[in-house]
Amino acid sequence: MPSQNNNQSKKGKLYIVGIGPGSVEQLTVHAKNVIENADYILGNDTYLDQIESLITHQNVYRSSMGQEVDRAKEAVKMAENHVAVMVSGGDANVYGMAGIVIEVAERNNLDVDIEVVPGVTAMLASASVLGAPVVTDAATISLSDLLTPWDVIEKRLSFASQADFIISLYNPKSRQRTSNFERAIEIIQKYKPAHVPVGLVKNALRGDEQEIIVTTLGDVLNYNDWVDMRTAIIICNVDSRIWKSPHGDKIITPRGYQKKYEY
Repeated sequence: MPSQNNNQSKKGKLYIVGIGPGSVEQLTVHAKNVIENADYILGNDTYLDQIESLITHQNVYRSSMGQEVDRAKEAVKMAENHVAVMVSGGDANVYGMAGIVIEVAERNNLDVDIEVVPGVTAMLASASVLGAPVVTDAATISLSDLLTPWDVIEKRLSFASQADFIISLYNPKSRQRTSNFERAIEIIQKYKPAHVPVGLVKNALRGDEQEIIVTTLGDVLNYNDWVDMRTAIIICNVDSRIWKSPHGDKIITPRGYQKKYEY
């Protein structure tokens, strides 16, 4: 009959790993190590393709967008006796898989350690290529009304705009949701002036796939047809400005140093 220690040694572990903006080079060292040493890796096709070079001996469970609950249930089941890794784009806590996986683990009284491994978010990846647009108070708002009612999204957009938060818009447009981005901009335009800089980044930090547009709130809807689910949008505050750098337009949001120090 197996000893208690042997039973305990069979317990697995569940990692929920943020893989960042999409290139292996942008993974944290810990995230890379966890993926490389897993027994099972779970994720949707897009995210698994992005880390394909790290998948060697691991068993892989693939599923499509919209199957997050099934994927979470499978991860919890595998983690009972194996090291299982659920991969999530960006950071697993920012519109990622951490919430649903931990909820399923709670419901199933999962008796193994769960570790959430952070990753670079779409907002921060986009900010890094735009210059310095996000250096003070900011809000992230998803325009997907699949799980959040649109009237709630409108309220969040209105209050964040009135408070002049820097606003990062996630999930701006899909094949089914073609008007939410335009509606969101119209709400924000009620409270922020037209000169406020706006950065749009498609495929942030994904090499040659990356595309950048720097514009203003008054002109951003001219790029409405360009925006899709791979686009992150950063709408700055009234103090932000566009720097016509010799190496391309950059956005600067002053934090206040110029009021206190000479430079």
